[in-house]
Order: sequence, then structure tokens, then C-alpha cells
Amino acid sequence: MWCQTGYSSDDVTLGIHLGMSGKIVIADANGSEVDGGDYWERGRRPGDYRWSRFSMTFEDGGRLMLVDPRRLGRVRLDPPVGELGPDAQFITPAQFRAVLTAGSTEPVKARIMDQRRIAGIGNLLADEILWQARIYPARAAHSLTAAEQARLLRATRGAIRDALKDGGVHTLKIVPYRRRGGTCPRDHAPMRSGQVGGRTTWWCSIEQLPVPGSG
Repeated sequence: MWCQTGYSSDDVTLGIHLGMSGKIVIADANGSEVDGGDYWERGRRPGDYRWSRFSMTFEDGGRLMLVDPRRLGRVRLDPPVGELGPDAQFITPAQFRAVLTAGSTEPVKARIMDQRRIAGIGNLLADEILWQARIYPARAAHSLTAAEQARLLRATRGAIRDALKDGGVHTLKIVPYRRRGGTCPRDHAPMRSGQVGGRTTWWCSIEQLPVPGSG
């Protein structure tokens, strides 16, 4: 994510990369806070900022913090936002098709997580999108049919809408079942896991099957 720090020519853009374990916490001067949420809570309570790696204080005394126990997040001034692809929330059908059909055997999960192609899709969100669309994560992106591309775009919009409505990607349907012994919440088949594009990936063993000859 990135945010503008002001409106004059001297102001900078603040870029915050959450990594795998970071989240944003906004604390008011009166002690109340908004927790960006995540499933690694580890017993954290309001006011516990032991894992705060970055803090920005506002004029009213409130603070924005990057809370990250694993130190995988990072903060940059004036990040190269021009190098990012279209925002996943607002990408057009034509832009989405172009991302998927570029000549490559790259897995569809890796393709939609490439921030240079589509901005804003991380690992949990990608698993949710592919699960909703019933598409095997390691399938070659260019092999998707027009109907599958449209289904994947609908799943992308739906998953983002659900995450924004419910408080973050940790609230998505598939997240509690991304574990050993987990079963698909739709058909109760065992969940499978593996590495796709260098990231731990989970999928339904029945509804997200590989398609022969598709990569």
C-alpha cells in the first residue's frame, strides 16, 4: 500500500509493504485503535506494540504503525508506483485478459501475484481467488479459456470485495482451511498444498484439478 503524506510539492509518498506477517495499526491519542487484523494475533491486545517496526505520528497525536513480528515488511519513501500494474480492484476486463494471455508458461497464481502486472494481490488473496474460480493454481496462465478468464476476474472482484467488507484477507473463506487436515468448505474434499511460484499454495483436491496439456 502507499499513501500521500501531504499536498505540496515537497511532500512524499509513503510506501508500506506488509510482507507475510505485517499489518497496519492506527492508534488514536486517547488509546483506542484500529487493528488491521491478521490471523497471527499471538495474544496481542490493544496497546501492545512490541512488534511495531515503523511509526508515523499525526498532528492530533494519533499514530500509524507497521506491526510485524517476523520483520518481513518494509517502508519506502517515494516507491516506484509507476512500475505497478493496474489496481486489482479496478482492473478492466481487457487489461485482465492481457495479463493472462501474455506468451508464457508461468502459473496463473504467479501471474496474478506479479505486482508489475496486477497490483494488490498477495498470497492469501490469490489462493482465495483461484479457489472461488475453481482453477488449479499451477496451471499455465495463457491456457485459460475466455470463460475461465471471465470467471477468474469475477472471483478477483468478489474476493477483494469480501476482504474489504469483512476487515482483511485473513477473513476470507479459504483461510481457516489452509492447513494440514483442512477440507474444502464447499465440497469437504481434502485440501492440498505445494509450492507455486515460490509461495506456499493451497487448493481443493476435487474442484481445482490440473487440466491435461495446460502447462
